[in-house]
Amino acid sequence: MKDLLVEVEQYAVQLLKKGLGPQFLYHNVRHTMGVVSSTIEIAKAEKVSEKELQNLTIAAWFHDTGYTKGIENHEQASTIIASDFLDQKISSEEIAEINRLILATQMEVTPKDHLEAIIRDADCAHFGSKDFEIISDLLRAEWELTTNKKFTDLEWNQENIHFTNNHHQFYTNFTKENWSKRKLKNLAKLVQKGKELQQNELKYSKKDPKLPEKGVETMFRVTLKNHITLSDIADTKANILLSVNAIIVSLVLANLIPKLDNPSNKYLIYPTLIFVLFTVISMILSVIATRPNVTGGEFTREDVAQKKVNLLFFGNFHKMPLKDFEWGMNELMKDKDYLYNSMIKDLYFLGQVLHRKYSILRVTYTIFIIGIVISLISFAVAFQTIT
Repeated sequence: MKDLLVEVEQYAVQLLKKGLGPQFLYHNVRHTMGVVSSTIEIAKAEKVSEKELQNLTIAAWFHDTGYTKGIENHEQASTIIASDFLDQKISSEEIAEINRLILATQMEVTPKDHLEAIIRDADCAHFGSKDFEIISDLLRAEWELTTNKKFTDLEWNQENIHFTNNHHQFYTNFTKENWSKRKLKNLAKLVQKGKELQQNELKYSKKDPKLPEKGVETMFRVTLKNHITLSDIADTKANILLSVNAIIVSLVLANLIPKLDNPSNKYLIYPTLIFVLFTVISMILSVIATRPNVTGGEFTREDVAQKKVNLLFFGNFHKMPLKDFEWGMNELMKDKDYLYNSMIKDLYFLGQVLHRKYSILRVTYTIFIIGIVISLISFAVAFQTIT
């Protein structure tokens, strides 16, 4: 018995590995080995004879080999493969018994005896497994690849619930006692997931078709965030320049200006004036770059009706009464085109503000660098003159 089972295992494993394509994500060597393991577990618990255990194990190894010939009627193809391999190795009566057990794995067949019930329960062991959801997903992917039929999450969930409730059952005492509880938990998860999927589908179906896709909304969110971040960076750069120049002016006023009263230091007048001039210009430009521009802060109902005002910008409503602002926002939210056009305007005007800030900053940095260079040159020339 042991030698024959080893031969059967080696043959079945090699046949499945070579004969099945990558699309068989469920019906493959892993599934077959699981069925064999479950068959042995159930058979021993049900106390079958050694000969019955051997036939059940061989049938389990061969039950899905027919997939190497095609999906349709694969159980019948499996019996032909088993018969060809077992010929001359065991009696024709035993081969017939093994083929009978293989055919019992057909889902539309009701087991007729104890042995058929064992292999049927073993073939459907995943219904009572903790990995039911993972195995179910593999079966779904295989069906989609082999039949070119696509399932939505809700359709697949409903298919699982229907089959678990109406078509599957455990037949042996062992599986009823040990796997039924887990099966009920798996079914409860399916039902709960089905409710969530239905709610999501209902929510999606009520969504205004005029609304942009989620990707477009994400684009608005990310782009607005990037604009605001760039504005913060510009303000930080301007503040750094302002602080540096303020320190420079303080040092000049504290150290150089008092020395200019001395006639012997008159050579420092022009370099100092140049240095202070460029520093002050840099400070003024830094302030201009960060200087806020606040608009009127008022709008009329006519402006909202004609979609002239962008209510998403505070400068357009900061002087309005709360009641009028609430009315305007409600009108904005009713009109999806108005809403998203307002967001587009926000992007545009933020871009204009960024362009202004970075243009001024570029000029400011350039003036600051030129001022430092010219000032150093003028101080060097002044010191060279007195020597």
